[in-house]
Amino acid sequence: MKFLHSMIRVRNLEKALDFYTKLLGLKLTEERRLDDCTLYFLTDEESGVQVELTYNDETPEEGYVNGNAFGHFAFYCDNLDEFTNKVTSMGYEYLHEPFDLNGKGSKIAFIKDPDGNEIELIEKVIW
Repeated sequence: MKFLHSMIRVRNLEKALDFYTKLLGLKLTEERRLDDCTLYFLTDEESGVQVELTYNDETPEEGYVNGNAFGHFAFYCDNLDEFTNKVTSMGYEYLHEPFDLNGKGSKIAFIKDPDGNEIELIEKVIW
């Protein structure tokens, strides 16, 4: 068994693509048109895992509502200080600024994508 991807629906495709490709560094590797939507596959080139952005032809003006079961996506980050500079320069803000998780040098932070999905950023995983 191999994990392939997670799919999320997006309200504003341009903003979502900018967030996931320019900020998080995923690469747009495939675009697939279906009857009522277009799928955009973004790949983490290191692991091969993908995030599938689904842009429906009839997207609710107010966007989509996540249920209370979904928590967040998590991404490894080499250096949260450098990433924070990128976050600021691109006009994004953290939901939770980087902080030390366990007193041993492991830092995490949280940011939201343009559709309100939470993204956890993890530097130096030490448990």
